[in-house]
Amino acid sequence: MKILVTGAYGQLGNELNLLSKNYPGWEFVFTDVDSLDITNDDQVKNYFEENGFQLVINCAAYTAVDKAESDFETAQKVNAQAPKLLAKYAKANGARLIHVSTDYVFSGVGHLPYNEVDEVAPNGAYGKTKLEGEQNCQAENPDTVIIRTAWLYSTFGNNFVKTMLRLGVDRDELGVVFDQVGSPTYAADLAAAILKIAESEKYVPGIYHYSNEGVASWYDFALAIFELSNVQCKVKPVLSENFPTPAKRPAYSVLNKAKIKETYGVEVPYWRDSLKICIKHLERE
Repeated sequence: MKILVTGAYGQLGNELNLLSKNYPGWEFVFTDVDSLDITNDDQVKNYFEENGFQLVINCAAYTAVDKAESDFETAQKVNAQAPKLLAKYAKANGARLIHVSTDYVFSGVGHLPYNEVDEVAPNGAYGKTKLEGEQNCQAENPDTVIIRTAWLYSTFGNNFVKTMLRLGVDRDELGVVFDQVGSPTYAADLAAAILKIAESEKYVPGIYHYSNEGVASWYDFALAIFELSNVQCKVKPVLSENFPTPAKRPAYSVLNKAKIKETYGVEVPYWRDSLKICIKHLERE
């Protein structure tokens, strides 16, 4: 199988690159904006026709949530238009598409884990453009698998875990919001789940949810990061209103993973167990 992975420099793209070594029979092609502009119709069309992919994994996204509020045009290009092109040319060339989306498509005002069929109501530019990307994929290529995830972190790129570790060493005390609740997701676990779907004998298109098991606030997450890395920094719980941002964050974004577990037999690790693994990797770097 020949597989195109877009967004290769991101957290998920890098984790897929590491795991690809476990699939010697598959040919992976990793691209980012310097090798393939997925917002360019002609480039995408030609790239598909020249390479003959059987599967596309779209990890590319405009994830600067606050910046998206003032740069809607770019966010829409990457999050909505690019998936449309990938879906269109995947279908035209007989390739399947796995597209990664986000919890931000929901309002975040619920109190029960979100199912795939729950009403979508994004609050800001990021969520709106990601939802448009989902809809474009399904319209262009009904064979698409869409995976919504949340609170992604890894040893790669910028993320909450690395930020906390950096600040925790420099400061005696940090204020972290406690009124936003979700499930931290180790990008290596999500990458493994995606490849499990890729190698599955059955392929069931549709929307799926994936995050690590368990529930935490950002405050809980920060406490665990410092505890597991032996960083002596006090964490003070604060309200979101004390940290005003251009984009509104979901107060509740826990995802129900029953569908992906039942359909593809995906096993989902507990968030603290995965965090422990990530921190060990970071300590070795």
